[in-house]
Amino acid sequence: MRQNDDKNTSIEKALKIILAYIPYNQEMSTTELSDKLGFHKATVSRTLQVLARYGLLIQNPQTKKYILGGALIQLGVLASQSYHASFVQVAKPYIDELRETLQETVAMEIMVGDDPFMAYVAQGPQRVRIAATVGEMLPRHAAAGSKAILAFSPAEVQEQISRWPMKPLTANTIVDHQQFMQHLQVIRREGVAFDNEEIDRGVSAVGAPIIDSQGQPVAAMVVIGPSQRIAIDKKVEIIGLLKDTAAKVSAQF
Repeated sequence: MRQNDDKNTSIEKALKIILAYIPYNQEMSTTELSDKLGFHKATVSRTLQVLARYGLLIQNPQTKKYILGGALIQLGVLASQSYHASFVQVAKPYIDELRETLQETVAMEIMVGDDPFMAYVAQGPQRVRIAATVGEMLPRHAAAGSKAILAFSPAEVQEQISRWPMKPLTANTIVDHQQFMQHLQVIRREGVAFDNEEIDRGVSAVGAPIIDSQGQPVAAMVVIGPSQRIAIDKKVEIIGLLKDTAAKVSAQF
């Protein structure tokens, strides 16, 4: 495999070493990286020292192995913020239009790691409305947008759910892992998720996923309101408009 060494520039070698830590950022030694990438051990050692000097990697003083460093984490946070901001800019006019049509609060939920948060909120014009705040973290097992995203996430993401704590927030909150997985199957089949007073009594929500060109759920559009206004007899109209709007936003990605 050593022939690969001469075919890569120094920059390419450094990038391949960094990318070798995807997806789990497991500690690796110089020898392990050399074997994995087919680079000479001396080349890997020199590159690791440079990457560590700039904070892109960190060496464990006990094992002498390397993991991704703080500089990359900072870059990742910045990239994530920029990435999410682009979602909001694209989705904002569609969300605002849906708010005007339904006369209800419409929001956009995005997952960061395992945690969903409100990325954008268009408050409804009704006198009685639900307060939702940009940046607000949401319970991942109860929020409509979060459930819509999870239902369309890859199997490896869903496999982690069995390890999540699921605390009851109301009498309607699903806290059984098997029941929750079955619930996600229904959401995937119907293309829409519900929060039927699972976070707060008297508050309901309907969520639809935003799917990118790779078929991955990148966010969710959610209609939120008092339960009497997000009632069964009105859900047909809400669902149709919500799914149509989410599809329009998905087409932009």
